[in-house]
Amino acid sequence: MSQVKFKEIAELTDKELNNRLRDLKQEALNLRLQQATGQLENTARRRSVRREIARVQTAISQKSNG
Repeated sequence: MSQVKFKEIAELTDKELNNRLRDLKQEALNLRLQQATGQLENTARRRSVRREIARVQTAISQKSNG
């Protein structure tokens, strides 16, 4: 999966951002469980998901602060 640009994330609505955050957190959990059981092949995916979560949280924070 390609890296998502912050500009693309910032253009999303509040509802879309919250849905995206929920989905990413669920994916992070699944990746963590896969790594714990030895099923995860692409460990770099955990890092990219974690960073995308941070981007979405930043966008949510910026929208709420004006």
